[in-house]
This record gives sequence, C-alpha cells and structure tokens, in this order.
Amino acid sequence: MRLDKYLKVTRIIKRRTVANEACDAGRIYVNDKPARASYDVKINDIITVDMGSKPLKVRVLGVSEYATKENAAENYEVIS
Repeated sequence: MRLDKYLKVTRIIKRRTVANEACDAGRIYVNDKPARASYDVKINDIITVDMGSKPLKVRVLGVSEYATKENAAENYEVIS
C-alpha cells in the first residue's frame, strides 16, 4: 500500500492530500530516510511523522486496505 494511503487509512493523518503534501515537504520518514508518497509500506517499517511540536514514531503491524475507526489503531504501534 502507498505511504500516503496508509497514513490516511490508519488515521495518523486525516486526509490523503495532506499526507501527500507532508511527504513532498520531507516531513515523513520511513526507517529514518525521507519517504515519497509512493513508498510501498511493509510490516515492521518505522514511520516518523515530523509535524507539530513532537514527532510521532510508529511501527507498522499490519497493512489493510480498509479500516474502521475502531480498528485503525491495530495496524500500528506508537513507539515514542
């Protein structure tokens, strides 16, 4: 799954266009490297979202095309 879509489906970022713009601006890192919106997310990737005052770091636990509000957070684990 594309990185921008993953961020939207898991509700880490609310809109896919915002996720796409954040990737273009260099605010999203995967495994400590700047990532493009087209990056293919895999299980155990470490995604860092550097928006706001404190960066959000998560580990990918699952990749599913659809997620409800209740189970969206089951696809990742917050590291710091």
